[in-house]
Amino acid sequence: VFSDVAVIAPYRGKTGLMFRLVNGRSSQMIEVEAKVMFARFCDEAGKQVRKFDELELERRKVAFFPLSWTVVHPIDEDSPLFGMTEASLQRSDAEIVILLSATDETFSQVVNARTSYKADQIRVGSKFISIYNEMKDSEPISIDVRKLSLTERAE
Repeated sequence: VFSDVAVIAPYRGKTGLMFRLVNGRSSQMIEVEAKVMFARFCDEAGKQVRKFDELELERRKVAFFPLSWTVVHPIDEDSPLFGMTEASLQRSDAEIVILLSATDETFSQVVNARTSYKADQIRVGSKFISIYNEMKDSEPISIDVRKLSLTERAE
């Protein structure tokens, strides 16, 4: 299950594009891999051309699906998202396209899921709130899936 929105938020002294996901299946997922593309229209020699770039991720693959996974594309000078604002994302009809592949541990089947975030679903200057529940002594770590898409303004 993917978050309803993606965010562009502070990340390790810079910024990063992030989205979250949780395992909606009853079985464990292993060898989970994310591929993220940035699509938008660009002006090339006076013509509008659709351009696609695969985004570098902080972590492209995890061995097993944890409680939740926040996928991060660090935005640096080499990122096609560098310098983009909400307005420029809207103007270019930007879209973040995601393909997720994993192996269902119970059935040893490859499972694919995909989604995308259009410009109006990308919250610039917001961050996700914590999805983890407060732990009491000897309680297991747990999450509140209802918080998957909740954001707040980033400082």
